[in-house]
Amino acid sequence: MRQYSPVTNEIKNVISERLGADSVISSPEALSEYSGDASTLSFTPELVVVAKSVSDIQVLMELANRYHFPVTPRGGGSGLAGACLPSNGGVVLSTVGLNRITLIDSKNFIMKVEPGVISQQVRDAAAAKGLFYPPDPAGMDLSTIGGNAATDAGGPACVKYGTTRDYILGLEAVLPSGQLIRTGVQTRKGVVGYDLSNLIVGSEGTLGVITSLTLKLLPKPAATTGIMCVFNDMVAAMNCVATIMGNGHLPSAIEFLDHKCLSLIGELLPFSLPGEKPSILIIEIDGPKNQIKEEMEAICSLVTDLGAIELIRAESEKERSEIWAVRRQVSLRIHDYAGLYIPEDIVVPLTAIAELVDALPYYEKKYGIEVFAFGHAGDGNIHLNITTQDTENVELAHEGTRALLELTLQLQGTISGEHGIGIAKAEYLPMELTEESITLQKGIKKLFDPNMVLNPGKIFKNF
Repeated sequence: MRQYSPVTNEIKNVISERLGADSVISSPEALSEYSGDASTLSFTPELVVVAKSVSDIQVLMELANRYHFPVTPRGGGSGLAGACLPSNGGVVLSTVGLNRITLIDSKNFIMKVEPGVISQQVRDAAAAKGLFYPPDPAGMDLSTIGGNAATDAGGPACVKYGTTRDYILGLEAVLPSGQLIRTGVQTRKGVVGYDLSNLIVGSEGTLGVITSLTLKLLPKPAATTGIMCVFNDMVAAMNCVATIMGNGHLPSAIEFLDHKCLSLIGELLPFSLPGEKPSILIIEIDGPKNQIKEEMEAICSLVTDLGAIELIRAESEKERSEIWAVRRQVSLRIHDYAGLYIPEDIVVPLTAIAELVDALPYYEKKYGIEVFAFGHAGDGNIHLNITTQDTENVELAHEGTRALLELTLQLQGTISGEHGIGIAKAEYLPMELTEESITLQKGIKKLFDPNMVLNPGKIFKNF
């Protein structure tokens, strides 16, 4: 593993002098608050810098290159892969202080934001102007828009609207050298030169520190309606997804919960669950009110023909909010339930979802694990939450995790749809990418960051 200089008292003093003592956090109690994210990983920084301006970030990167200490960018700390954790020590750079919405242009449908703006605030600010920012990753009330961009966060709306990447027209970022660059455009089209915006988006803070984003907005949908569909088993529910979309329907969300998830939240549901292994689909559509009313009737007819035994309509904002509140409880309850909790977010082709789901009991039995499956059925992004109460046999659970990732790749899928690689999945990267691809990507990292001071050790293990 690469060796870095410790952040000595001398370095701390220099940082304080250049940035101001009120921008620096150094007490052990306060540092511990920056040691974790939503994963189970933990690394305590030697120092935290809360940036108040773009120049603060530039100065910090200049000092990092001079003294050779690592800098780890951090937004809301809600990630699940450890990408914002200081695995090599050094300084955590918090961007939450850069939290202004600097422009909303209703005529050109764009918004400019700083990286520390909370994701839900972006959506709400757009909605207040009659506009729509579609990406809706989990924890929108905690995650920052800069963190969403760094990991290309997804969410239920991806099935119709795409991920965060699809709404970033351009950005501003501080490179590892401290140089400030601006990429992209403010127009709907632009193909001048290499697409540096899309290279930095999703790079998990390894190529640059995002300081501003130009976001594409859409007209706000006139209406939204939804249903919760109950099935006797998950395979029937998954087969239903491909049929709905194959019949020309493109919902704004298709989410599912398996029977294990339902066992943890059953008391929150407005009905009793049928059979031994029930499953639920949550389907939403949006658009002109009369159009979606007719389309929802067609979808209801389809799902009934395909085995749905109960339909709960959610036509009002209140009814839809109640359904999503139940969905949001799932991750929290799995985390509380499990002795060991490994969150994976694999993606498979729509036609392979049922096969994947059907195979889960085999892997549970073979590796002594419980797998809670839920997620974005409309785009094949399945959250496999691998758990065990046998914390003495963690290695077997990790073997089971690797086996499930191997199955995912056999089904022509990918090992991460929205969480990213960070630290948590770095060991699995060679399962999906060729040696040539990894070498090329490492070369890009070295080109951007020759001294390897910006978020080292992420994506590529021990690099």
